[in-house]
Amino acid sequence: MADDTTDTKSSNQMWGGRFASGPDAIMEEINASIGFDKKLFAQDIRGSIAHATMLAHQGIISTDDKDKIVHGLNTILSEIEGGNFEFSRQLEDIHMNVEARLATLIGPAAGRLHTARSRNDQVALDFRLWVKEELQKTEQMLTGLIAAFLDRAEEHAESVMPGFTHLQTAQPVTFGHHCMAYVEMFGRDRSRVRHAIEHLDESPIGAAALAGTGYPIDRHMTAKALGFREPTRNSIDTVSDRDFAIEFLSIAAIAGMHLSRLAEEIVIWSTPQFGFVRLSDAFSTGSSIMPQKKNPDAAELVRAKTGRINGSLVALLTIMKGLPLAYSKDMQEDKEQVFDAAESLELAIAAMTGMVRDMTVNTARMKEAAGSGYSTATDLADWLVREAGLPFRDAHHVTGRAVALAENKGCDLAELPLSDLQAIHAAITDKVYDVLTVEASVASRKSFGGTAPSEVRKQIAFWRARN
Repeated sequence: MADDTTDTKSSNQMWGGRFASGPDAIMEEINASIGFDKKLFAQDIRGSIAHATMLAHQGIISTDDKDKIVHGLNTILSEIEGGNFEFSRQLEDIHMNVEARLATLIGPAAGRLHTARSRNDQVALDFRLWVKEELQKTEQMLTGLIAAFLDRAEEHAESVMPGFTHLQTAQPVTFGHHCMAYVEMFGRDRSRVRHAIEHLDESPIGAAALAGTGYPIDRHMTAKALGFREPTRNSIDTVSDRDFAIEFLSIAAIAGMHLSRLAEEIVIWSTPQFGFVRLSDAFSTGSSIMPQKKNPDAAELVRAKTGRINGSLVALLTIMKGLPLAYSKDMQEDKEQVFDAAESLELAIAAMTGMVRDMTVNTARMKEAAGSGYSTATDLADWLVREAGLPFRDAHHVTGRAVALAENKGCDLAELPLSDLQAIHAAITDKVYDVLTVEASVASRKSFGGTAPSEVRKQIAFWRARN
């Protein structure tokens, strides 16, 4: 058996660094959440005021105690907002920090606040309120981004650019039509946000630890006071549910993916090889060694934020996947993921909205690129079907021969002499040249949701009415 001196030395080695004082230091470090959940102070105080008001209304606490509690909580709110509140790690979380300060301010009446509730339903309420407010903020920011795209789409409803598949020139489209594709994407994101708000619009307070309470509380009263549609309907699910947080992260991940796709296009478009757009100095930086460079750093950082958001979603899904009902301490790890993702998403939407409004569009370069790669080949095939009566597969074959001939001659389809086209198929007339320009191509695509400027303007009007 080792002597006492050896035991002490081993203990010091085991509990080194931040944990030199032993297991107590480790437990404090792993158990405390005040470092991040202090972000919920406003929601915690708001929930406590509603709870105290309900308790007094139901005769569970006196009106005098309720008034003291409400006054004390408002004092604490002012202290925190003014930067005059000292958070304590020894008090673990935002709930205990507020309650301890309340006891100092108003005395024994503070102890009545926790009647008929638990930290389990309290944290569920605080977090749900925070996520609801964040979703409402996200909805407003997405509306702003959509508005930015609608303005650019209207400005460029007739500006021709190449449309791509496989990042290869496919068919001419308009830049306005391309902008409207992102309106559709971010419109779906906003719709998901609205549905998420509807899903979480239930008040957890009153579920207590997991079984409800024997006190004659009025959960509908607190739900209404806190702006919820109704109270939750099962106390076990209430304290163990984090679907609302996972749904927020899912929405953030999908929106982040859309933002990343847009960022990628801006990065590509701003290269000298494309030259479609130019960002001002507000959203780009220079090189430390190459003075000619202008780097689209804001777009690149938006693209990178998606990885953080995705990581937060996977982390919370992993935290929740093995938890038995009801509450487990593992769930303390939910908030940092959501807080980080929310910050990343807010910044990414704000940056992208700025870039969409800021970028200068080089319409001449876009138009030049739109005619490259024989982008009107499909228009030739369609003309052969429509005017010459060929089956589409035959028209496709004839068009392929015309493209091969143009490649061999080093010219565009519109530059091929009529005699060359008629040598490929006798039914071709000089009217074919009416469809071989990029302007004619986009103007002809008037199907619902197509790229024709007239159709783009219809879609802009539709979205302006609903935005």
